[in-house]
Amino acid sequence: MALMMMSVSLPGGADERARRVEAVFAGMASDRAPGAACLVIEGGRTVFERGFGVADLRSMRPVDELTNFRLASVTKQFTATAVVLLVRDGKLRYDDPLTSFFPEFPAYGRTITVRHLLQHTSGLPDYESLMAPPDPAVPVEAAQIQDAGVLELLRRETRGKFPPGARWDYSNSGYVVLGLIVAKVSGLPFGRFLQERIFGPVGMEGTVAYERGRNEVRDRAFGHSFENGAWRETDQSPTSATLGDGGVYSSVRDMARWDSALCRYSLLTPAETDLILTPVAVPGNGPVEPDGTPAAYGFGWFLNPWKGHPRAWHYGETIGFRTAIQRFLRDDLTVVVLSNRGDADAANLALKAAEPYLGGSPAPVK
Repeated sequence: MALMMMSVSLPGGADERARRVEAVFAGMASDRAPGAACLVIEGGRTVFERGFGVADLRSMRPVDELTNFRLASVTKQFTATAVVLLVRDGKLRYDDPLTSFFPEFPAYGRTITVRHLLQHTSGLPDYESLMAPPDPAVPVEAAQIQDAGVLELLRRETRGKFPPGARWDYSNSGYVVLGLIVAKVSGLPFGRFLQERIFGPVGMEGTVAYERGRNEVRDRAFGHSFENGAWRETDQSPTSATLGDGGVYSSVRDMARWDSALCRYSLLTPAETDLILTPVAVPGNGPVEPDGTPAAYGFGWFLNPWKGHPRAWHYGETIGFRTAIQRFLRDDLTVVVLSNRGDADAANLALKAAEPYLGGSPAPVK
């Protein structure tokens, strides 16, 4: 099996750590199967940046540092940042109720605030559970729900799952609504706001909030699933067209620029950064990881430590794609894994890639 990968030059002392990371992705090093890209940033410098496998099964283009993957829920950190920027602009407040933006929303929206939406404590039901079953006779892209459709589904409800702030419950609906709020108060389409206020200033040249028929994704990876002993392109689902909860495409090269902006406070101030990385406290059930493990959550970031190492992290899962970013806050280390295959555990792969660079105990609080 031929290897398909790209790489960056590494100093000699880093070769052993790089080999250990490379071994984590050895099973994806194929020229006939979808794969992944991995980025490791240590001390503000890229020390590992490699692609494995191919971006699609038609052209067999190898994955490289510029390949753009659908980020899925890793998008949420950009949506949260957009809200923070608009609060700075004085165009909204964290305690503004949902009905101040959408007066036609049912009464249960009067006590749901922007902060509740950011922290997954709104009680909004996930729109996936409200959608009608897909019609197999209708092409998937013709049946996809758009952001406005999500809002309409929520408007048909008469109550939330629980009183806002009473508990934590991960809600893609909340982040779709946040994207709609960003568009409404800024006067710009959500994707354009991201481009003008985040992607452009940060230098994320290939990153885009994808809208079919309105823009294109350069160097695009297509999602795949392994079915009946073979890989099959499974790039879109009925929920693949919403924006604020998962619609951004990006590459490891652009994610390195995003991480640099966060570390250097070139986009958000230290106070704003502290705010988004402040864990929510709820009297009922608190945040959990996908497997039910107790966690912590801020604005668009999970915040629970790993093996004693404080971190801000998130995962993304959608049909044909698995993604993750792991930022170890006291170790000056960030790992990003973007994969276009549905069997990848991107969050765990990123942790395995981090291990050679984390060493022993976490750095002390300064």
